[in-house]
Amino acid sequence: METINEEEMKEQLAEEMAKYEEEGYFKRLLKMFSGLGRPHASREYKEAVLELQRQIAPLLAILLPVIGAAILFVVTAMGGTSEQKIKVEITQIEEEKPLEEIETPPETETPPDVDVEVQMDAPSISPVEQAEVAPPTAEPQSVKVATVDAMLNIKSPVTMKSVAGTARNAGVRGKYTTGGAQYGDPKTEAAVMKALRWLKLHQNSDGSWPGVKPASTGLAILTYLAHGETPTSPEFGKTVERGLEFLINSIHKKKDGTVVMSGTDGNEYAFLIGTYALCEAYGMTTNPDARAAAEKTLSRIIKGQSPTGGWDYKINPKSTRDDMSFAGWALQAIKAGKMAGIHLDGMDECIKKAIKCLQTRNFKNGGFNYTAGGNPTGLTATGCLAMQLLGYSNTKEVKEALDFMRDWKPSFDPKDLPKGKSEKNSGSCPQYYCYYATQCKYQAGMAKNAASGNQALWKKWNAEMKALYPNTIIDDKNKDGTPVTVKDAKGKPQAVGHWVNKDAHTTRPVMDTCLAALQLMVYYRYLPTTQLKATEVEKDVENLSKDKSGEITVTIDI
Repeated sequence: METINEEEMKEQLAEEMAKYEEEGYFKRLLKMFSGLGRPHASREYKEAVLELQRQIAPLLAILLPVIGAAILFVVTAMGGTSEQKIKVEITQIEEEKPLEEIETPPETETPPDVDVEVQMDAPSISPVEQAEVAPPTAEPQSVKVATVDAMLNIKSPVTMKSVAGTARNAGVRGKYTTGGAQYGDPKTEAAVMKALRWLKLHQNSDGSWPGVKPASTGLAILTYLAHGETPTSPEFGKTVERGLEFLINSIHKKKDGTVVMSGTDGNEYAFLIGTYALCEAYGMTTNPDARAAAEKTLSRIIKGQSPTGGWDYKINPKSTRDDMSFAGWALQAIKAGKMAGIHLDGMDECIKKAIKCLQTRNFKNGGFNYTAGGNPTGLTATGCLAMQLLGYSNTKEVKEALDFMRDWKPSFDPKDLPKGKSEKNSGSCPQYYCYYATQCKYQAGMAKNAASGNQALWKKWNAEMKALYPNTIIDDKNKDGTPVTVKDAKGKPQAVGHWVNKDAHTTRPVMDTCLAALQLMVYYRYLPTTQLKATEVEKDVENLSKDKSGEITVTIDI
């Protein structure tokens, strides 16, 4: 069992807190002047130009009045030096006549005070106004939509409060990893740090991660964001920045106008996962390039919804297969986009139709099925989390799904696939189901006024997860048996580690590592949705009707 070095943990916490310290004004000015002297193509010069733009307004506010006062002083001084001779003629004044009495004008009433409100629209940068991306000419996968500086280090006041409840920083992480049956502990956080450093070590030169690049990169970015790591982070900032730039630059349009990502898988799961990462990245950075990219891809997901309310492979809007696994990533992306402040045409109607589909076509016999009309499977956790995230935690479908998952346990072994999964030992990834189950049980067990049974189930699952995950992470070793290390923000070597499922897909350690690490960050990644102002659309769903063709239509009262 690994011993936790308290001093090292204190150093890490101090290091994390340093991320949120602002640079002094004069230090920023010195950095700006230094950067302006660098080559125009360098990152330092571009950051200096951004800083100069920020300083123009306050400088003009000071200089303009000073210049105006100086000009006035000069004009007045020059006017006072000229001499003007005036000829005066004295004449005899005739006998004065008495002045007529001037009638005093009547007093006028003082007008009452009137409060005048002046509305001013703050200037905004609309991603819609940005130039559309030209379609690829030779190789469709090579067209880019953003420059290499798409994710400059822009500090943002937005910290996903609508989703996370609080900022994802060292203080919050420390609060929720001090131990206790409901939370993490120093061992879980140490395992997370090993995983983050392992991901940093294995990032490709183009900013992506091995595997199906948009999917692997999207999962890696979500893992860093869950830990509060953004492009401004000292240790992982460059890693996150390069990953986000890869995702943004991978987006292009096909000849028919369809928005796609370079290198995605045939069914386009990677497109959904990449969109999820872009939406959450915008929520935590407010970077306009991330928003523009997220809007393009999110719009396709919304338009690609089936007429019955679900989703299918290739984001095919004509199919009514309603694949639960595919819909899970689509709905996570839509939820993240909505919480980040991205509101697109058709988004609310899309959510309403999805809820109706989950309740009718994808739910049967106490659980959620793989495709419409089938029997419950391990994807029950996927449907359950989707309902919880969209504000439907108290529905009978969620309550029955939680009971369906009662006997599940965390595992990396396919023989422990959850009850209801018909393709046992088929090579499926057990962590795929655990990723959803962890979040479902956390949402139910940690909700305000949670039922005692749900609280007990979450504590049991959490105890098993905390006993298993930190002790099964694989510490990377060199050929001579020494630990593989990477340097932290202070230049100190730190160990790295990863997880691998015991299934047929042993060549996807990035996905396995991200799914496990995200579970160990569930304590501070999201608050239970019942503590938030959730996306309540129950009254609107009552207006949904189903016609004879099986399509769900939305009626809007005006």
